[in-house]
Amino acid sequence: MQDATLVFLLKENQILLGYKKQRFGAGKWNGFGGKIEDGESIASAAARELREESSVIVAPDDLILVARIEFFFPAKPEWDQIVHAFIARHWIGEPTESDEMRPQWFDTNAIPYATMWADDQHWLPRVLRGARVNAKFTFGADNETITDAEIQERSNLGEVE
Repeated sequence: MQDATLVFLLKENQILLGYKKQRFGAGKWNGFGGKIEDGESIASAAARELREESSVIVAPDDLILVARIEFFFPAKPEWDQIVHAFIARHWIGEPTESDEMRPQWFDTNAIPYATMWADDQHWLPRVLRGARVNAKFTFGADNETITDAEIQERSNLGEVE
């Protein structure tokens, strides 16, 4: 399984999401992130992906690991991945649209879960309440519907390089 990253910027009672315009997850609102390149730490990859997709600069040390989520797609196993999700409250710059993502701020009580990946509604509210989460989600043949889910809240997810 490949490792990937996901970053959510938070300010006051708002969360920054990006509307995915192409490739994996197109048509959905999501955090910013992607694959880890050879020789890159997980936190550095998260910061790089955020910068590439939104022009926002965040120091890897300002990323707070909030979730480790395993995703299984039996109908498309090449999509299986372990996502390391972070939040950040400190960054430089204003989010701008890229070829891949269109950023938009949402009130945390009005997150568009209906147009996000189906798993987000199960773990993201916990993270926004301050929990740390380990989770596993298995998707059905349509690669959209969750067929199995395990979610555990943790006080510590361990160190991330």
